[in-house]
Parts: sequence; structure tokens; C-alpha cells
Amino acid sequence: MNAALAPEQMTATMPHILVVDDDARLRELLRRFLTDHALLVTTASGAAEARGLLPLLRYDLMILDVMMPGETGLELARSLRQQQPTEQLPILLLTARGETSDRIDGLEAGADDYLAKPFEPRELLLRINAILRRTAKPVPQRETVAEIRLGKWRFDSARDALIAGDELVRLTEMEASLLRVMAAEPGVAISRELLAERSKTAVNDRTIDVQITRLRRKIEPDAKTPRYIITVRGEGYMLVPDGVTG
Repeated sequence: MNAALAPEQMTATMPHILVVDDDARLRELLRRFLTDHALLVTTASGAAEARGLLPLLRYDLMILDVMMPGETGLELARSLRQQQPTEQLPILLLTARGETSDRIDGLEAGADDYLAKPFEPRELLLRINAILRRTAKPVPQRETVAEIRLGKWRFDSARDALIAGDELVRLTEMEASLLRVMAAEPGVAISRELLAERSKTAVNDRTIDVQITRLRRKIEPDAKTPRYIITVRGEGYMLVPDGVTG
């Protein structure tokens, strides 16, 4: 994903949109517009690329072009609905064909809404927000983790902070979320893909690496030779705390 927001500005509460369209210009326009309106955006150029992205991360909505070469948007929507009878990803179809019969076809394929091209970006945003409101799930209480000791530091999950006596270092929401995910399985290597999915804060390997580097600078005595956040070649990252108490 190429997001307009810097990684530290992204939060776990931002809805994640998957935009699937073979028109590169429209994909880029949508990416810029939606990220400017506090949405995380991942893009795909067609159904095949979208199928590859869907298992990797959690999405709150898919914006799907109907008329694409190869597998069409209608075919992809219909296939996803057949494969996922529960926990369905909301779908908003985009098409240059706005006849009533076309809208019916889209809704019968399992789409939640249907918008004809050309459209006003503000109308698209209103429709997105309406779908997100309808499909929103109750926000769970943020899971607390056992106390983690990392050298002189103690991770306070309630305050998203590293504490050593009177010294306190605030973590960004992304840093704290990644640390909570790793702390849930100390001593276990977790892939970048799983870190992104479980933390719900980052959407590509580069962003994960940047956040891990920042965490190391705050935690490690020597960030160049990490003791607590270890890179496991070919597997991901592993948290090795000095102690965990519940």
C-alpha cells in the first residue's frame, strides 16, 4: 500500500479499504482521496491480485470495479460470497453501467452497494461510511497483557509506555500494538504478515520493519545488536523478555 499518511499517523481504529480496479489512474485518485479522509487503503489491479491480498490482512470494505479483464468484479463478488457464508467482507461495486438491471445483478452477486461511474468522490465517501456504520462490530476492550520486563524497562500496556522507576517513554499506538502482539507469544517468531494482521496497524513489510526499528531504539541497550526483539531469518520477529508476570 502507498498511503498518504505517515506510518505513525495510522491507528488501529482507521477502517481498512481494499480498492480493486484495473484503471491505474482511478486507483491512485481513490487512494489519495480516501487516505486524506482517514482511511487506510490497499490497492489491487485486478481480481487475481485481490485474491492474493485478501488472506494477508483484515479489511473493513472492498471497493470493486465490475468491468475488469479476466475475472470480473461480479464474478469475484459472487465467488467470495460463496466461499465466505459468514464474516463476509462488505463490497461496494463500481461500474460504468448504471442501468437498473446492472444494479440488480450487482446486488444479487452479494454487493452491499452499487455506484455508477462517473461519481462524485463525496458521494463515494458517504456510501463507504454508511456501509461501515451498518457493518461495524462492537469495539472490544483492549486486551491487557502480562507485565513484561525488558532490561531496565517494564511495559505498561494500560499507558502504552515503557517505565523504569521515574523514567517513562511513551510508545506510539503502532509500537505498543506490535509489542502487545509479540508479548502474547514470547519466544515465538511471528511473521510480518501476522504482525500486521494481529496489530491491525500496519499493512506492509516495510512499515513493520520501520516500527520494529523504532521499538528497538527505545528498548535495546544497543539497537544494532538487539537482545529483546530478535530477527528470525525467514520467519519474522521474536520477543525475548527477561521476564513475564501475570
